Amino acid sequence: MRLALTGGGTGGHIFPALAVMQALRATEGESLEVRFFGPDNRGERRLVEAAALPFERVPSAGMRGRGPLALLQSAWRLLSGTAIAIRKLRRFRPDAVFSTGGYGSFPASVAARLLRCPLVVYLPDVSPGWAVRAEKLLATKMTTTTEAALEHLPRKKTVVTGYPVREAFFSLDRASVRESLGIAPDQLAVVVAGASQGARAINGAVAAALPELLAKATVYHITGEAGFEAASAKKSELPTALGSRYHPAAFRDDLPALMVACDVGVFRAGASVLGEVPAARLPAVLVPGTFAGGHQRDNARWLAENGAATVLEESALAGLGAAVTGLLADPARLESMRASAAALARPDAASAIAAVVKEVAKQ
Repeated sequence: MRLALTGGGTGGHIFPALAVMQALRATEGESLEVRFFGPDNRGERRLVEAAALPFERVPSAGMRGRGPLALLQSAWRLLSGTAIAIRKLRRFRPDAVFSTGGYGSFPASVAARLLRCPLVVYLPDVSPGWAVRAEKLLATKMTTTTEAALEHLPRKKTVVTGYPVREAFFSLDRASVRESLGIAPDQLAVVVAGASQGARAINGAVAAALPELLAKATVYHITGEAGFEAASAKKSELPTALGSRYHPAAFRDDLPALMVACDVGVFRAGASVLGEVPAARLPAVLVPGTFAGGHQRDNARWLAENGAATVLEESALAGLGAAVTGLLADPARLESMRASAAALARPDAASAIAAVVKEVAKQ
């Protein structure tokens, strides 16, 4: 079986594609040949090639919130990207194309339709962005994370599967991971990760709240490349006792372990939180971004309404320290949020999507 993967813009679109690929490889073995088709301007290539997948560069561009000249430039990149995708897909001859949305997926998805190749589109968020709104018209079949998303999608060809996360989230033991990280049994721990690219507003709020946070907990802070230098400088300014409990890093490959080990997580509300927060059974404070049409608010609201998270608007980030320490001081609430998160987990999500892809590929 030959499978073309496409998606892009953020890690929330790349990681599901890789998880589904791994689920397919578990059943198809060496007979599965996979390539990724998409842009490489936001770290997509690094994530894909780290998974030992061939990467085929296909230019793309976002369309939302651009002026007339920028819209023309974006339209040209989409057209040229579609032409390149047609040429590369024709050469690869996939049995199916699997799209996880984001503007990076659009050229390859259009090319799949023009080449009459079966197309499965996955909506990771609660509400779709412009790419998935267009691709739902092209898709042979659709899959999505939550029942709440069905109001935006064609119900007859959509399967609710959950969000496919990396297997590590379900295989890690909390006590063992905490011991390996050096977190004492009675020590509270917080993980902050703005997004795959970091988040300037969250980084600034963490810096301001560090004395308050570190008085209560060890803090693991994933800053993104742009925020790491400032965080390192802040660590050096802290008293030794507090500085030893602050662990900034530009990026960490062991994020699943950190999420399983910690007591509270602070995140943006991109698509990945819908799968990773439940899989890690992690109470979360979510700071939804207002960019890309505001779909993060829908993601954050869904987790909050299901008891797994609280929502802190970006305009209220000055209260981040109080929001986190308030949760840390309430063990009963943390336990309730942990149970609510666990109830939302879908360990079989990747396998469910893989089954849809296999079904479509045989048509």
